[in-house]
Amino acid sequence: MELAVFIRYSTLAVTTLALTCCLAACEPKPEPGGTTTAASATAAKPTAKASATSNLPPLLNPKGATLESPAKYKVKFVTTQGDFVIEVIRDWAPRAADRVFNLVKIGFYKDIAFHRVVKDFVVQWGIHGDTQVSTAWRKAYMADEMVKESNKAWTLTFAKSGTDTRTTQIFINLKDNSEDLDKQGFSPFGTVVDGKDVVKKLYADYGESVMGRGGNTEVFKQGNFYLEQKWPKLDYIKSASLVE
Repeated sequence: MELAVFIRYSTLAVTTLALTCCLAACEPKPEPGGTTTAASATAAKPTAKASATSNLPPLLNPKGATLESPAKYKVKFVTTQGDFVIEVIRDWAPRAADRVFNLVKIGFYKDIAFHRVVKDFVVQWGIHGDTQVSTAWRKAYMADEMVKESNKAWTLTFAKSGTDTRTTQIFINLKDNSEDLDKQGFSPFGTVVDGKDVVKKLYADYGESVMGRGGNTEVFKQGNFYLEQKWPKLDYIKSASLVE
C-alpha cells in the first residue's frame, strides 16, 4: 500500500477519489505461501529464508508483528505541535487494531511526517522516514474489513488504493466523510479522544502537493531527507506510545 501522485481537486468527490488512489498498490501482490503438514512426526527444519526473516529486527520484520491488541486501547502521539490521543476499538476493525498495536509496540511511528494535511478533509501519515523500514512494510498488506463504523469526523482509518492494500498509512477524518468513504470500503478503527486542537494546528498549506509530481517516488527513495529538504514546514510525529 503506498502513496500515489496527489493533485489538488476542486470537488469533494474527486478529492475522495484521490484518497482511494493514495497508495501505489498497483504492484503485483505476493502469491500465498506454502503450508506444512500438521501430522509431520518431527518439525520441519527452517529454511534459510525463514531463519533470516525470524532474525530480522522488529522494524524490518512485518511478519513478526502478530500480537493481538486489547479490545480497547489508547495511543498518545507526540508531535511537533503538541500531543494528541486516539482510542482504538478492536471490534470496529480487528486487523487494523492489531496492526496499529504492533506498529506502536515496535516503535514504528517515530519521526514520521504528516505528509498529507488537507483542510476540512483528512490528515494522513505513516511512511517511515528510514527507507529501509518503509521498503520492508511497503507490501505488508492487510485484508480489508467490514465497515462497521462510519468515517465520521475524528475517526481514524487506514489508507488504501484498492482491495486488500492497507499497510501502515493512517488518516484522520477532519469532517464527516462517511457518504463517500464508507461505500468505498474504508474501515475506521478508532477515534481521536484528546488533542483535536493539536491536529488542527498541523501544517496544511502544502495540501496534496507533497506526494505530487514524483513526490511519492522520492519519499520512498530518500525518506525524511527528501521531505526535510523539499517540504521543510511539514509537522512530524516524534513518538507514539500506549497509554497505560
